[in-house]
Amino acid sequence: MASLKALKIRINSVKSTQKITKAMKMVAAAKLRRAQEAAQAGRPYAERLEAVVASLSRQLAGGAGVSPLLSGTGKDQVHLLVVATSERGLAGAFNSNIVRAARRKAEELEAQGKTVRFYLAGKKGRVLRRFYPNAILADHELGQHKVLGFQQAREVADDLLARYAAGEFDVAHLFYAKFVSALVQLPVGRQIIPVAVDVLDKDVPSTSSTSSNTSAPAAVVEYEPDEESILADLLPRNVAIQIFRAMLENAASEQGSRMNAMDNATRNAGDMINRLSIQYNRTRQAAITTELVEIISGAEAL
Repeated sequence: MASLKALKIRINSVKSTQKITKAMKMVAAAKLRRAQEAAQAGRPYAERLEAVVASLSRQLAGGAGVSPLLSGTGKDQVHLLVVATSERGLAGAFNSNIVRAARRKAEELEAQGKTVRFYLAGKKGRVLRRFYPNAILADHELGQHKVLGFQQAREVADDLLARYAAGEFDVAHLFYAKFVSALVQLPVGRQIIPVAVDVLDKDVPSTSSTSSNTSAPAAVVEYEPDEESILADLLPRNVAIQIFRAMLENAASEQGSRMNAMDNATRNAGDMINRLSIQYNRTRQAAITTELVEIISGAEAL
């Protein structure tokens, strides 16, 4: 049985840990609202840009002189998995869920005979080095930036586009956590290079008008200067915007996951303090009883 001194030291240690976890929970809760607003504000632009790119891509699919970001390299052998994680831990299963989703995709591709490479954007994605030590194409450090902005997303996108132009990979997939609520963050994997034209017709921008019984067909849209020039500018921008969106979603998901993790840690610390306090009191009572018995036995012996 532990001594009274050891129990008291342990109780004080757990109380100190509880203060830290409670403070971290409050900090995460304060940061969550701002990160959530940024993530929600960034969704409409990213989704609309994706819809415009999809609309233009349908018109130019299979045409001559189409950008490789739309047509691809002509091969489908080397797949790059861009894994966006956080720079810090203590966020529950946030990072591990993203890494797990990337690993599932890698196993699926390898089963098809594809070559898999990883592009790490975030320190916590480095755990993949243990499973794929020779498959890490790049490790983009983001820890030097206090607040992530579009410039950092642009740097990642430019690096990816340069590697794509150099033929280092054929297809790129982006993995991140989509923020649903403070309790739910869903790991998401999507193809970003070449662009996957999978937006539904209802999401494509149009100037259609509707009535109570019938709907008019979408109006013909004329682009100036032309579709090829617009796509040449929008396709690289779309890659950067999707990466920026992933960063915003990750920022909100990280704070939500950390808030829940620290709340659970605070509760567990409280339960442990209660159990240790009960054990301390019982040990103390047993020690007092033993001392009384010794005193009474000594007095009767006299």
